[in-house]
Amino acid sequence: MIRAGRWEDVERESGEWCFVDLGFARASKSCGILMSDGEPKELTFAELVSQVALAADMRASRPLCLLLEAPLSVAFSSSGNPTGRAPEKRGSETRYWYAGLGTVVLTAATYLLRSVVERQPSREVLLFEGFASFKIKSAPASHSLDVTRLREAVWSGHLFPHVLRPDALRVSDTDSIVSAFKVAGMDFGVPPVVVVDG
Repeated sequence: MIRAGRWEDVERESGEWCFVDLGFARASKSCGILMSDGEPKELTFAELVSQVALAADMRASRPLCLLLEAPLSVAFSSSGNPTGRAPEKRGSETRYWYAGLGTVVLTAATYLLRSVVERQPSREVLLFEGFASFKIKSAPASHSLDVTRLREAVWSGHLFPHVLRPDALRVSDTDSIVSAFKVAGMDFGVPPVVVVDG
């Protein structure tokens, strides 16, 4: 079973963690993965799908806490148009889920999760969203660094405000927030968002 994790589950002891920085390229190693205390690896999308499906299919008593650096929920205004979520705007900069790279990684996440669902994982999978989109342009960047920073945020414990509850994602009280995968017949619910500053 795959479902959204809860805000209080954003801690090291909630299960075996898998941190993923999603990319969607034809041949390059556009994805990063980091399993719990392991070392980060950079993989192609197909290699990543295989690794995540394998982790979800392990016979284990603890859940797999799968954190994807991709939009796992979406927002619509009261008139039914796509709108931004709270962490997607910083000053004059935006990283909206429905524009630019947001749509690419949302598509990648849909294919990744569909693959996991079709394999009928043998253990519970808890979903969490990572948001590491506002990076300092002069700072080093890589898929390995993104998954490492996401792990550091979770391992730091409940030093919130860097973890947003689902109800904190609305920009307006009239916005609706739903699973990004509901439209594909996979309503996992809305997970909390782990925000990492660059």
